[in-house]
Amino acid sequence: MTSYILAIDQGTTSSRAIVFDAACGVVATAQQEFAQHFPDSGWVEHDPEDLWRTTVETCRQAMEKAGATASEIAGIGITNQRETTVVWDRKSGKPLHNAIVWQDRRTAPICQALKAKGLETQVTARTGLLLDPYFSGTKVAWILDNVEGARARAEAGDLAFGTVDCFLLWRLTGGAVHATDATNASRTLLFNIHEGDWDEELLEIFRVPRSVLPDVRDCAADFGESLPDLFGGAIRIAGIAGDQQAATVGQACFSPGMMKSTYGTGCFALLNTGPQSVISRNRMLTTIAYQLDGKRSYALEGSIFIAGAAVQWLRDGLGVIDSAEQTAEMADLADPAQQIYLVPAFTGLGAPHWDADARGALFGLTRKTGPNELARAALEAVCYQTRDLLEAMQGDWTDASGAKTVLRVDGGMVASDWTLQFLADILHSPVDRPTILETTALGAAYLAGRQVELYGDLDDFAKLWHLDRRFMPHMNENQRAAKYAGWKDAVGRVRSGR
Repeated sequence: MTSYILAIDQGTTSSRAIVFDAACGVVATAQQEFAQHFPDSGWVEHDPEDLWRTTVETCRQAMEKAGATASEIAGIGITNQRETTVVWDRKSGKPLHNAIVWQDRRTAPICQALKAKGLETQVTARTGLLLDPYFSGTKVAWILDNVEGARARAEAGDLAFGTVDCFLLWRLTGGAVHATDATNASRTLLFNIHEGDWDEELLEIFRVPRSVLPDVRDCAADFGESLPDLFGGAIRIAGIAGDQQAATVGQACFSPGMMKSTYGTGCFALLNTGPQSVISRNRMLTTIAYQLDGKRSYALEGSIFIAGAAVQWLRDGLGVIDSAEQTAEMADLADPAQQIYLVPAFTGLGAPHWDADARGALFGLTRKTGPNELARAALEAVCYQTRDLLEAMQGDWTDASGAKTVLRVDGGMVASDWTLQFLADILHSPVDRPTILETTALGAAYLAGRQVELYGDLDDFAKLWHLDRRFMPHMNENQRAAKYAGWKDAVGRVRSGR
């Protein structure tokens, strides 16, 4: 009896696999971290073999924990770190170069050159994105230009490009399927989000041969079967979505005006705008939220490059904490008389600034500043950045009812009550935490389960969303205004060109 769904959640710092049951409940989970590579300033890479190995191993571990055989799993859903770029040989499946991670800034000069040619307006009109090294298009071009012989091999049809979902799908199917979904395609700078296809003019601008590109399908679709020897039998692969879109699905944000924010390595807020693609006036992104039955739903998105990664930096870079779980208690013990600001622009600033050359800084340090104050500053920085996004989005989207948006949150950081209370305070808005925090994997699982007819329609799935706790703002307006003004001043000081 096929009563389970296996969700693959391949993230920036770890790979996870989660087995869900027929009621969308978590049965078993497995997780493995992998190495981060920083070959130059602002460069971030992963070994694609690490991504593949940890994905297969965690899937096997989760299946074993659940006591589920391949014959009992109705389908696999994949969600992934978006924009991270892999180019591989079609015959051997071997990557040509390390994966260039979404955080990587090496292609900033390429983006600046294209801006200087006046191309950003055209690119934004077709893709909903901005000319920034964050996205995949310039990363592909960099690999083709910097790996010896790569461009000629690409032109000859010998190479394949994909975001991480696409690379994993290729490996899972033994090279039988080279495909992605509309959400991942929409993050490449190469895909026309209005026409739903790769754009020939954009391919020419970014110098990417069409022959390297994958097929683009709905988020819930037939993506082939896994090789039988991987998991003890072939399993249908039936759903794919980029991690932030998968979280939007997992949070059941299916109606225009609903908003979610995911706090992982980075922070990403999406506001559902329905069938209408809203072009931002405030440097937000317009993206595909999900595509089902050939119909696209759009979203406004704000992207923060560093959220949980700032906590990881406290642990691995400075050694002031042993685990991320310590930070909330430390923040609570921090000296309230000290206002320390951490601007975590380690790889530039994302929305709404889009400043690839900005770098991180700490402000307000005194002789009394210690680990507790640094922990508080790292957590507060995530909340301040969320307010930056929310204010920009509200400038682009007007709810006719006048109702205030309630933010649904997920990701590893939202287990911290301290963080969510400060978030509600600085936003002056309610913040809802669901009972299931694994919303990214849940979204991928739902898409696959919908395709294999284990799960019902969107309305049925939305009924399964349950509130764990709503955080209401308590901070007085003067304090909120003073804290946020200090943040904006700190951000201004790290901007490039000052």
